Amino acid sequence: MKDNDVSLSRRSLLKGATAAAFMISAGAVINPLEAWGLEVKALKPETMQTLIQMARDIYPHDRIADRFYAVALKEYDTKSTSDAALKSLVEEGIAKLDQLAKEKHGTRYVDVGWESQRVAILREIEKEPLFQKVRSGLVVSLYNQKEVWPVFGYQGESAVYGGYLHRGFDDIDWL
Repeated sequence: MKDNDVSLSRRSLLKGATAAAFMISAGAVINPLEAWGLEVKALKPETMQTLIQMARDIYPHDRIADRFYAVALKEYDTKSTSDAALKSLVEEGIAKLDQLAKEKHGTRYVDVGWESQRVAILREIEKEPLFQKVRSGLVVSLYNQKEVWPVFGYQGESAVYGGYLHRGFDDIDWL
């Protein structure tokens, strides 16, 4: 191999990824540690990366992988392809979030190291339309994913089984 050849194996990619959970590629957000990627068409990949971090800071669950937050937020990119107002709301809202982070910490929102510092930034925009849209949208789009239900001890709907009365309604051990 010549000195100017660039070779990247899966092993070297994962070894170098420990410093950053996400990688930005042309048109995609990639998380090599969790082995998933999310293609974006309307929004910038950096915007989607920040949305994922924002969602995790609004609804923090250490036992839920980033990919579930990404799935919950994918609709913003999908709808932004045909809704210019939504695209503008998201892009401008994230730009404002990054600007606040830069003023306070000299870096983008996703690069602010402490969750408490990111939450303090979010508190400054909690009345803004983007924050309200993401917060309210995640209630359905994050928690309605069947794959995350076991994390919370939710067994799914029970009407077809006669309700919860005889199915362990009081076995919630994670509270």
